[in-house]
Amino acid sequence: MTDVYWLKQTDSDVPAENSWLSASEALCLQGLRFAKRRDDWRLGRWTAKRAVTLCLNLPGTSRAFSDIEIRTAPSGAPGIFVLNQPAVAAISLSHRAGIALCAVTPCGTDLGCDLELIEPRSDAFVADYFSPEEHALVAGASVAKHSLLLALLWSAKESALKALHTGLRLDTRCVVVTPMDEFWQTELDSGRESEDLTPAPQSPTGINNWRRLHVRCISGQVFHGWWQTADHTVQTLVAASPPAKPIRLVPACPQ
Repeated sequence: MTDVYWLKQTDSDVPAENSWLSASEALCLQGLRFAKRRDDWRLGRWTAKRAVTLCLNLPGTSRAFSDIEIRTAPSGAPGIFVLNQPAVAAISLSHRAGIALCAVTPCGTDLGCDLELIEPRSDAFVADYFSPEEHALVAGASVAKHSLLLALLWSAKESALKALHTGLRLDTRCVVVTPMDEFWQTELDSGRESEDLTPAPQSPTGINNWRRLHVRCISGQVFHGWWQTADHTVQTLVAASPPAKPIRLVPACPQ
C-alpha cells in the first residue's frame, strides 16, 4: 500500500515575513489584489512547504523553504519543485476558513485531499451535485448525521476530482462516494435524532482517527481513501494506489 502523509496548519502558524517564499512566489504574492486571497495563498504555500520538508526529510529553515516551489500545472494541480527540479513526490492542497490541509506522498501516484466545514446544506445542493446512490445514502441518515454526511460526500468528491486533475470542471455526479465502515449503519434512526452524533473534535491539528472510503468514477477508475473529522471540519484524501492509513506529520517545534 502507498504511504500518504498529512499536515494541517492554520493562519497563526504562518510567519509574518516572507523570506520562506522563492523569488517567483514573492512576485506572485504581490500580484494578488485582495487580502483574503493573499492570506489563503500564503497559508497554502506554507503548509505545503512544511509538509514537503517533513515528508522528504529536508531542512526546515527559511532558506530551505525558499528553495522549494509549489507550482500550478495547466490542469490546476500543484507540483513540487526543489532547486528548480521537479520532485517525484505528489501533493494535494485544500484550505477553508483559515485552515489548510496538505497531503503528500513520496511516490508519484495521483492524489487528492480536501477539507470542508460541517455545516447545513440545502436539498437543492444534494439534488444538483450528488448521484442517485448518494441520494439514497443521505435519505437513510439520521438528522443528527445529515450535515456531517453531506460534508463528507462533498469533500471526497473534491478529493477525487483533484486526483483526476480536473477539479470542478467535471460533473460531480461522475464520481460516487461510499463510506466503507459501519459508521453509517449504526445509531441511525435510533430515536436520538436530536443528539449530535458527529465525532467530537480531537485537537486543533486533528489525530489519526481515519475511516475508509471508496470513490468510483463513471470512467471505471476507482480511488481508495480515508476521512476523519476535527474542529467541525471533515478531511478526506484519496489516491489511485490504495493508501495505507494516513500518517500525520508532526513539526519538530512550533513556528
